[in-house]
Amino acid sequence: MGDKRVYVRELKEYFKLKQVTGNEESLDRWIITPDINRPGLELTGFNEAIDLKRVILIGKKETYYINKLDYETKRERFHIITDSFTPCIIITNGEKIDNALFDVANEKNFPVFETDSLTYRSIVEICAFLDDKLAPTGSYHGVLMNIYGLGVMLIGDSGVGKSELALELIKKGHILVADDRVEIKKIHNELYGESHKILKNFLEIRGIGIIDVPLMFGASSVLDKVKISLVINLKKKEFFTEDRIGINGFKTMNIMGVEMNTMEIPVKEGRAVSVMIETAVSHFRLFEQGHNIAELFNQQTIEYIKENERGDD
Repeated sequence: MGDKRVYVRELKEYFKLKQVTGNEESLDRWIITPDINRPGLELTGFNEAIDLKRVILIGKKETYYINKLDYETKRERFHIITDSFTPCIIITNGEKIDNALFDVANEKNFPVFETDSLTYRSIVEICAFLDDKLAPTGSYHGVLMNIYGLGVMLIGDSGVGKSELALELIKKGHILVADDRVEIKKIHNELYGESHKILKNFLEIRGIGIIDVPLMFGASSVLDKVKISLVINLKKKEFFTEDRIGINGFKTMNIMGVEMNTMEIPVKEGRAVSVMIETAVSHFRLFEQGHNIAELFNQQTIEYIKENERGDD
């Protein structure tokens, strides 16, 4: 995760949590891991190999067990889980804070929150929020589009015409995510791309300047974020080594430790590159569904040759 962090106040504000202990300063605690801790063993007094860097959730089961303990035992257990490394405690399902936890948390200026949200829903939503905020990030030069429902990143040398191609694709009904600079987040070994804040919704066209895409083509012509499924490398014709049949399948390139399928498409004046891109994406979708057209063509060619050889005999 590097030095990425989320402040507890961000969590409180995003989920509109009710704060029951701790002051404003207590909200400056850090969250550095997207995992959640439901303190089962910790509440029984087992303190070996516990990870106190995670947000703690107390649901119905934990509350039921806590209610069986005497006040002093609860204070002892709560003292351990309200460690200086623990970001905060969230009590779910509309349950109320225990008196012992209330006392310990106030003594330490430790933030405890209450929410009516169900425990399982809180786990899913908080983990998703933290995954997004704490995800490893990178920045790549290119254009990111949503084409036929797939996130497609167009890369290539400067001047190859990526932005002009994006404009053509937008006019065909496809959706712009980012131009020039694609901000990428790695979440669960998948890559998600979005635009840099300054460049969001803008497209730079040589000879015209900066255009506002949603203003010109409507709100549905842009998208905030998309999962990247395919990378298309646009190459000038003279630098391109052609695989005319495509028998070698898709190449891959490593982006932030993830192997991404990639295709190379030659760019030449007068060529309908936007149609080529659409065809490439449709071809990729068929390939993902198990249809290897090049292999089928190759097999049919081999069978045809064998039939002719038998005919010559």
